[in-house]
Amino acid sequence: MRHPLTRLQTLALTALAPVIWGTTYLVTSEMLPEGYPLTIAMLRALPAGLLLLLVVRKLPPREKLVDIFILGGLNFAAFWTFLFIAAYRLPGGVAATMGATQALLVIFIARAVLATPVRRDALLAGMLGVAGVALVALTAAARLDMIGIGAALAGAASMAAGTVYSRKLRGDTPLLTFTAWQLAAGGLLLLPAALVFEPGLPAMDATSLAGLAWLGLIGAALTYVLWFRGVQKIDPAAVSVLGFLSPLTAVLLGWLVLGQDLTALQTAGALLVVASILFAQFNPIRKRRRAPARNRL
Repeated sequence: MRHPLTRLQTLALTALAPVIWGTTYLVTSEMLPEGYPLTIAMLRALPAGLLLLLVVRKLPPREKLVDIFILGGLNFAAFWTFLFIAAYRLPGGVAATMGATQALLVIFIARAVLATPVRRDALLAGMLGVAGVALVALTAAARLDMIGIGAALAGAASMAAGTVYSRKLRGDTPLLTFTAWQLAAGGLLLLPAALVFEPGLPAMDATSLAGLAWLGLIGAALTYVLWFRGVQKIDPAAVSVLGFLSPLTAVLLGWLVLGQDLTALQTAGALLVVASILFAQFNPIRKRRRAPARNRL
């Protein structure tokens, strides 16, 4: 007999997704050829989506096609395209900080789409997390590029909207099927852009193929199943702050694997990120407000 997961287990599984996404920079920079962002994004989404389609053996019904392509565009095609534009035009710290605003955008999009109330504690957790990411990722030498900043904010908005609309539009579709449809749709949307704007990939060695397999099978297929499951089970604002774990993981991997420096300010920022996530999930103030009053005269 299967027992439902506890909220803590659901949080842990959902948090695993942005932690794995945090490996993207390391894998991309150390294992994949440079200069093919759209092609790599397409190869990350489309094969994973097709593989999952072979597993679920179910195509989306005609009446859901528009919704699926909208979600595939928001969560994959648009998000990854903006992400790569920002990565090319901005230092990683600036791009990560702009991307961290997703947690705040989710709160307001959820209000408009799902009628979820805007809570002050959720806003506080989001602002603490953005400040923590800024301390972790920003450096004094960071330069600003308005196109890059615009792309980073557009990517954050795209992912935020995808998170909220995934909750609204899934219905009773099985989670694995829902993920397969979106990955395949996102990959199909990226395919013409990759063919038009980028040259063909060079021959890939075993290291490059391993990196691509990691990004596609683990960093896309597995993680988005976990992420969409969390989106359905947890309040959108509480889910969105888990995204702060992605830049935090990237910085920690740079320190552990690449020997990059980790300053006292970055350590303080990492602790602030963790505090914002814990506050969003286990806010004692909100729990006291929900608790029934006792011994009230």
